[in-house]
Amino acid sequence: MLLAIDIGNTNIVLGLYSGPDLVGDWRMRADAQMTADELALTMRGLLGEQASAVTGISALSTVPALLRELRVMLRRYYPRAPKVVVEPGVRTGVPLLVDNPREVGGDRLVNTLAAHHLHNTACVVVDFGTSTNVDAISARGEFLGGAFAPGIEISVDALAARAAALRKVELTRPRSVIGKNTVECLQSGILYGFAGQVDGLVRRFVKELSADGGGPVAVLATGGLAPLVIGESETITEHVPDLTLLGLRLAFERHTRTHS
Repeated sequence: MLLAIDIGNTNIVLGLYSGPDLVGDWRMRADAQMTADELALTMRGLLGEQASAVTGISALSTVPALLRELRVMLRRYYPRAPKVVVEPGVRTGVPLLVDNPREVGGDRLVNTLAAHHLHNTACVVVDFGTSTNVDAISARGEFLGGAFAPGIEISVDALAARAAALRKVELTRPRSVIGKNTVECLQSGILYGFAGQVDGLVRRFVKELSADGGGPVAVLATGGLAPLVIGESETITEHVPDLTLLGLRLAFERHTRTHS
């Protein structure tokens, strides 16, 4: 079985694949202070009896400190398993049409790979994570660039920290857009404000993509906070929660074919 490991700033997501099928997935809190041994112990605890069935690993980390520990863990605990760590310089088959390809994170690479695999059209991927990333992909599967915005939780934390009368609230839909109390006002601003921000960016992306050659544009949402916003978005056409894991599987398959 293939173990896909997606290490982000907030969460670590694991996916276990049997062939093309995702047979299990887990989410754990990311901690930049974790050691390789702690990472391995926590992962094996989540996988349980399936830990011994891992025969290959595809991984990425957007956290430099954890990338270092990830490499140590893979050498120490999976010395003989075929593995690929997606990072700048690793060939994924994705053309990077940006000024500095080495700046493109592994998560954006594999999301591009997965989106083009699912849709043979131009795509926009909205990844709701620590930051909200909006990326553009051509109909030929080329990564064209994107936009970053502060993530939902970062914005909520900053608001609570800087405004003395405001506090963190449950991230859920209020009774109405016009809030009747402080909690509902915050919830409305967060939920509908972020949905409006995403829709505004996506519409501009779609306009530019359409100007480059026309044709349909698929708009995919992924990331841990996507379920909060997609119901209020007017532009997102599909929710793919395992998009990054799928991209890791595809990257592993391409890497294996290239080096076989």
